Amino acid sequence: MNYPVIPREEYPLRWKKVQNILVENDLDLILAYADDRATYGAAYGRYFADIPVHFENVLIMFTRDHDPILLVGPETDGYAQLRSTIRDIRVLAEFSAEDEDYPFSTVIPLKDIVADVVGDVKRVGLAAKIHMSATLYEAIQAALPGVEYTNIDKAIEEIRGIKTPAEIEVIRYAYKIADMGMEAAIKAIKPGVTEREVAAEAEYVMRKAGAEGYGIDPMVASGENTDHIIARTTMRKIKENDVVCVTLAPRYEGYHGACARTIVVGDPGEKFMKALKASIHAQEYCASQLNAGAMGSAVEQMGRDIMEEAGYGKNFMYSGLHSVGVTEFEPPILGPSSTTLIENNMVISIDIPLFEADVHGFRTESGYLIQDGKAQILTEIPYLIQK
Repeated sequence: MNYPVIPREEYPLRWKKVQNILVENDLDLILAYADDRATYGAAYGRYFADIPVHFENVLIMFTRDHDPILLVGPETDGYAQLRSTIRDIRVLAEFSAEDEDYPFSTVIPLKDIVADVVGDVKRVGLAAKIHMSATLYEAIQAALPGVEYTNIDKAIEEIRGIKTPAEIEVIRYAYKIADMGMEAAIKAIKPGVTEREVAAEAEYVMRKAGAEGYGIDPMVASGENTDHIIARTTMRKIKENDVVCVTLAPRYEGYHGACARTIVVGDPGEKFMKALKASIHAQEYCASQLNAGAMGSAVEQMGRDIMEEAGYGKNFMYSGLHSVGVTEFEPPILGPSSTTLIENNMVISIDIPLFEADVHGFRTESGYLIQDGKAQILTEIPYLIQK
């Protein structure tokens, strides 16, 4: 099988968009941060340098007139030379551990790198500042004193919304991996099996198919463990007449698929089934209205209205539509306050949640590609699953 990848020639096109942002926002420099935290950490490292950040953090330095520079820790240098699409790689003193020696690395302070490449700096944009440690942020300020800093995430995140043909193929495969994992999870679910055993079956299949990790850890929740938005897979054994909510978000070549299904084991009762069927109706109706030119928040509201009519409006506890890409939950977020219009070549997740309710909780989530003005579903797992 020829596994889809992002061709290296796409990366300079991304860099150019950031250079345009520098000019438009009157910035001398942008520093984009990345680390190895699963949910959001690696986004900029992967999107701009195709480097799956691990162990040490990285900064990507964008300037108006040069290709970006990848700033890494000493132990990342060799890996970055092998992997990164950014070829100017420098070992940053601010990433060096104080109590270690690196005799084979040329370690350079940030102030010297900036002076060498840019010279005088007055305005700096920071991307993913929210994920930086206080120590790193203070080190940047110390290296570049008297500088005006601004958060530039919103402008940079917007360039990820419309996917290229290569991105679409990679995401299609990520969703295929999610489907394979969901099929394995469904097969494994039965009374007496623990949540972690179910998760293990799903993870084995997804890893074997090419998953490099997860946007969120696989969540297999059963019974009372389903009641809240966040669940951590436990050693709880699935019981007769249980409900099991499975949420999978495998990452492949930096991109994600996202799928959630609720598996009914036996008979959980008429009230629960009514709620579950309402969420399926909301999912399918939103998908039918997810057309290019539609206001995303208006489509999301349709799902809210259906759940409200079913008696669970207050249990729709987060934004039900969002983009999917190098993070599993990334802008544009199409919640009630959004003014974003749906466009062709967006990948949108419809996620209908029900939590903190008088029945056990669940989410019904599928991914869609917008092409030719319409939504094409990327997940093939049925919504109503009874065992």
